Amino acid sequence: MVTVALSRVRFGETNEDIRTVQKALIARGHPIPGGPTGFFGEQTKAAYRAEQHAQGFTGHDADGIPGCTSLTTLGHHAHFDVNCAHASPAGGNGRLTLDQVTYRDPKDDFGQAAMRRYAQKACQLTGMDEKFGVPALLTIAGRESAYNHPKYRVNLNDVNARGAKVADGHPQNCSRGATQCIPTTFAAYHQAGTATTPYDVVADMCATINYVRDRYHVDRAGSNFAARVQQADPHRPPRGY
Repeated sequence: MVTVALSRVRFGETNEDIRTVQKALIARGHPIPGGPTGFFGEQTKAAYRAEQHAQGFTGHDADGIPGCTSLTTLGHHAHFDVNCAHASPAGGNGRLTLDQVTYRDPKDDFGQAAMRRYAQKACQLTGMDEKFGVPALLTIAGRESAYNHPKYRVNLNDVNARGAKVADGHPQNCSRGATQCIPTTFAAYHQAGTATTPYDVVADMCATINYVRDRYHVDRAGSNFAARVQQADPHRPPRGY
């Protein structure tokens, strides 16, 4: 069976993995006018967005950019395997397998002051400038979980709330933690030396930093964090990230 590497299915790139994905999209009824050229441009992005909608993704989750979950589902339909390893840069140096993610809630503090302390630690661990990273992470935590309030540490209502139940009693793919990482994202962008549960605020925030650096091209210092990630910008309306 053909194996497609998620790390190679990137906008603007040309390779055989993209051609395989294009053929699968066309077979699923999502036309690409130029055909399966192997180039990931706007036509392929539109087709992939249609596939995400067909899978039940909505809003910002249906942005036309492949993720591990949607590409794996497409692979099941089209009979190709997906390798999600190395989908992110080695910045976190602590990538986990999904089986290594744990779901114990350490009952970290909540509230804005506590999130500031945790954000400072996450910036230190990931090498992000606190003057950029802390306010961005505070904004995300406020919007995503009311600053890690116990009522909002797991999202049971969005499109990700599916999968087999895990140790915390909730579907595996639910968003969790102060910044609401789904377990596959948390695993892929896990920071070495931090906890293996997304309920741990520092671990969750570190994974978020590593994720936005890769997904949104936030620079290492974080100077463009709020500009690149609307959910981190208090001057713009909330938007999933």
